[in-house]
Amino acid sequence: MKRIHIHLPLPVPNRLYGLLHRSKRTFAEQTPNLRGDRNIEWSWIAAHLPKGPGEALDFGSGDTMTSLIAAQKGFRVTALDLEPHFFYWAHPNLQFVQGDLLALSFPPQHLDLVINCSTVEHVGLRGRYGIRRPSVNGDLLAMQYLRELMKPGAIMLCTIPVGRDSVFEPAHRVYGEERLPRLLKGYRIECADCWVKDEENRWVPAPMEKALSFTPFADPSCDPLKTAYALGCFKLVNLS
Repeated sequence: MKRIHIHLPLPVPNRLYGLLHRSKRTFAEQTPNLRGDRNIEWSWIAAHLPKGPGEALDFGSGDTMTSLIAAQKGFRVTALDLEPHFFYWAHPNLQFVQGDLLALSFPPQHLDLVINCSTVEHVGLRGRYGIRRPSVNGDLLAMQYLRELMKPGAIMLCTIPVGRDSVFEPAHRVYGEERLPRLLKGYRIECADCWVKDEENRWVPAPMEKALSFTPFADPSCDPLKTAYALGCFKLVNLS
């Protein structure tokens, strides 16, 4: 017999509703998760974007506003992503290109700015975000190739998962004491800000040592509410 679910509204006083809502949230989030991570990353990038003019690449742009912010700062921006995206805006200094960074040809030493927001940790992990070509060191190759595209002294704003070194296929990598230096090889760290979740599941600033000691975990279905890591936000300068 097919079940029929009927939902009847039940009036609840505002104070009681607030208490029940907070209790539900507390029960559901007893362990850290990724809720709010984009707020940290996008606001950090906006705060550290230099003023143009110049050539910029938003690597793995998705449909976020980071490309638009850079365009409004005076850069000519190429937003690059493996998957097609529709933007709810148009700007004369912004173009979208769909494709694989490692399969496209860009002029060398051309870029003044690279935005690398929660992207490089996915490179080479097949099965998510349109990634089809597996590559154990795809992330390292991408960072090396981006250096070749950047002018000497050019800036990269890079946000990545940090904690104890881990790989959660097909979700992401987490960068710790072993792989983080390899990822950032050839760059000078001009600024580094780390964030972890506190006892109330809020993102708070933390020392690098604390962030790198965080033990990450991930849900096989890539559910962000069942996944956790610390966040590393880096302003990098190309040493080439």
